[in-house]
Amino acid sequence: MPQSSVKSPATTVNNEEKSSSPRTNDAIVALRSVTKTYSGGSKALVDLNLEVQRGDFLFITGPSGSGKSTLLKLLYGEEVATEGSVLVDGFDVSGLRGDRLSELRRRIGIVFQDYKLIPRRTVAENVAFVLWAQGFDRKEIERRLPPALKMVGLPHKANSFPEELSGGEQQRVSIARAIVNTPPILLADEPTGNLDADNSWQVIKILKKLNAIGITVIVTTHDEALIRQSNHAVVQLCNGRLYGSKRYNQPNSN
Repeated sequence: MPQSSVKSPATTVNNEEKSSSPRTNDAIVALRSVTKTYSGGSKALVDLNLEVQRGDFLFITGPSGSGKSTLLKLLYGEEVATEGSVLVDGFDVSGLRGDRLSELRRRIGIVFQDYKLIPRRTVAENVAFVLWAQGFDRKEIERRLPPALKMVGLPHKANSFPEELSGGEQQRVSIARAIVNTPPILLADEPTGNLDADNSWQVIKILKKLNAIGITVIVTTHDEALIRQSNHAVVQLCNGRLYGSKRYNQPNSN
């Protein structure tokens, strides 16, 4: 696929040429000339320019080792860009430390491939954990918990432990945990990587519902079939470089 600067219905990607147009007011994520170089000199990301509008649903695809996870880590501040700027919901991520970084992370829900649930805590306790950590009182936790579990179809599993759940159910719990504090952005790093086709589609349908209520969703995946089913904008990472966006208009399109 040739390198390009292409505008999909809402998402702009530009790998080599710097965009001359002004950033739109609705951009919730903006990467400007971002390069990430690790110690030893290896470059995980090279000269990335990406703009994601508020309310977008964006897939980032590419093979293992292409830089997908690194890109998400830059967005929530686990990694810092070597060059360029990373802006997320009004925050300049590269300059954040301490309380300011924590403030940004409260505005981002994160879903991982391996669920990261606490084994000795129930589903309800796992979902509520993020609220406890952020200082919500018991009354507010009890108010927020049922809608989050209902959103992922698991209110009947509130008192179950992770080991009693299927892989698909565990991933749905992790989604509930990520959105229980109603963040404006949800990042999902290979959320269907450990799931079969049916459970993968269940997870994507939940993410689509969350997007429909206004949450900006960014998903990394290498599952081309799942992307084709979903009908959302797609960008591709290959060897740390970002390539032009496209959108599958129907499940069977090429």
